[in-house]
Amino acid sequence: MVKIRLTRIGRNNVPIYRVVVTDSKKARDGEYIEKVGHYDPRKKELNLNRDRIEYWISKGAQPTNTVAKLIARAKGGSS
Repeated sequence: MVKIRLTRIGRNNVPIYRVVVTDSKKARDGEYIEKVGHYDPRKKELNLNRDRIEYWISKGAQPTNTVAKLIARAKGGSS
C-alpha cells in the first residue's frame, strides 16, 4: 500500500519533516517515491505540493492521520 507520510530530516532537538509518498513497508526514513512537501513544527512552516498530493490520493495513496491534518490545515489557508 502506498502512504503519504512524514520522514524526519532534522538534527537532534531540531525536527524538520519531509512529506513523502512511500510504500508502507519501507522504513520511516528510508527510500521514498516522491517528496511532496516539508513541515517545520518549530516555525509552523508548512509547504505542500497540493497538486501532487491530490494526484497520489486519486491513485489510492492513503495519508497518515498527521499528514491528513496537515493537508486540512493547508486547505484552510493557514500555514
